[in-house]
Amino acid sequence: VVRLEESGGGSVLAGSILRLSCSKFGSRGNSLAWFRQAPGKEREGIASIRVDLGGINVADSVKGRFTVSLDPTKTTIGLRMTDLKPEDTAMYYCAAGSFTSYYAPLRPQDYGFWGQGTQVTVSE
Repeated sequence: VVRLEESGGGSVLAGSILRLSCSKFGSRGNSLAWFRQAPGKEREGIASIRVDLGGINVADSVKGRFTVSLDPTKTTIGLRMTDLKPEDTAMYYCAAGSFTSYYAPLRPQDYGFWGQGTQVTVSE
């Protein structure tokens, strides 16, 4: 069993910086990823890390503004979000999965373990 706990969400103004963290408890899964879902929209993949190999995959929609990182224990994944925009408002989820490719995918259906999510609200 894998348990994921996200933290770091909040309400900020446009242009702000926010950092999310997700801690993984349990040994299953070789990849961690961030997703987000805004009201009325599909869940969107943001970034993923192959915990064992280091491969990092970042969605084009956030590339240049969002950075994903892994702590030395390889159990906590961070998401540093800069220049936040109102369209970044969403529930942000952490997910874990196991893959054979160097880069873990960003499709939500590929992940079997999910956290409860943390809300990020960006206002003008």
